[in-house]
Amino acid sequence: MNNGLFPTQANERISSLDILRGISLLGIFLINMISFESPILYYDPYEWWKDADSTLFKWIQVFIQSSFYPIFAMLFGYGLIILRERTTEKGIPFYKIGVKRLLVLLVIGVIHAFFIWSGDILINYAVFGLILLPMLNWSGRKLLTIGAILFFVPSMLFSLFIMIINILYQSDVSMYSDIVSITNSVETYVSGDYWEITRQRLLDWYMVNGPENIAFLILGIIPLMMIGAGAAKLKWLQQAHKKRKKWLIIFIISMPIGLFLKSLPVLVDANIAYTYIQQTLGGTILSFAYSSLLILLLTNQRLIKLFKPFAAAGRMSLTIYLTQSVIGTLIFYSYGLGLYSKLTLGTSMLLAIIIFVIQVIIAEIWFIKFKYGPVEKLWRYFTYRKFSTKEN
Repeated sequence: MNNGLFPTQANERISSLDILRGISLLGIFLINMISFESPILYYDPYEWWKDADSTLFKWIQVFIQSSFYPIFAMLFGYGLIILRERTTEKGIPFYKIGVKRLLVLLVIGVIHAFFIWSGDILINYAVFGLILLPMLNWSGRKLLTIGAILFFVPSMLFSLFIMIINILYQSDVSMYSDIVSITNSVETYVSGDYWEITRQRLLDWYMVNGPENIAFLILGIIPLMMIGAGAAKLKWLQQAHKKRKKWLIIFIISMPIGLFLKSLPVLVDANIAYTYIQQTLGGTILSFAYSSLLILLLTNQRLIKLFKPFAAAGRMSLTIYLTQSVIGTLIFYSYGLGLYSKLTLGTSMLLAIIIFVIQVIIAEIWFIKFKYGPVEKLWRYFTYRKFSTKEN
């Protein structure tokens, strides 16, 4: 996550990349906070949240849910290309370094998923990154084109299929709650010991990453990494000033389409069909709008200074992501404060923003003395088997 898994000197960094990553971390944390505090895998959220929380949840679904992890996935692919270019320039074998970096990330992800929080993304990023490596020899246009086809064609076909099922068998696609799983989750996270919670974590992780979901995960993440890699080969961020028209077109097209698709469960019907379209097609298209808008804003040097705090978060994104999980689980699980299912959604969102602001402040202070975040430093060590002697 540190610019695509590679050590980058301060004067080599692309500030817009760090800022985009930092802002994405906030969006992802807001969504993860809901998972930290409630059994969202098993309930119908439109029935679970009541009154003001219900209204807030709908706003979150439209503007935040599923619209920030695609940015992160694209940045991951973007960073791998930068790693490839810089290692090649220095005469370092890219494939060997890339594989090693991703394997180290995989180990970190396993520890995170099974011993801290089940909603881990690092395992998928590491595994899918390994699959992506051979494709990085392709041209930028090929990566963009095939990535877009692999993402949009299956998503649109499945959306059409599930919409037909919705029309023919409406009761079969209504949202539902798994009462037994909800009860087990709440009991475990509220009163279980660490190992009982670990067993529940395994069940929750399998619920998302089991065999029945593999195809959706692959087609939902690898194509976005390919799109990011293609954009990197075409220097879309490095040459943002020259490509302002391209970014403006992307924003103008994707913003209204993304908002429309993401609003379907709120405006029409909160069933499985519209929710799938909202989170898959709508979420990703809106992420294009957010990315293009931010990049357009960041072509202004004054605005870069305004967004600078997010860059510090982006530089140590792996550390911040992991510490968010540690803090979140300690707030809600029984071996911490035990507040699982006890806070309002609004309180949880406010808490997430406060935690993130504190993380940004700590990151700014940290980089006064150090070049890498603490977990990034360990990641670099286990990849290169030595610590840098050039710390500030």
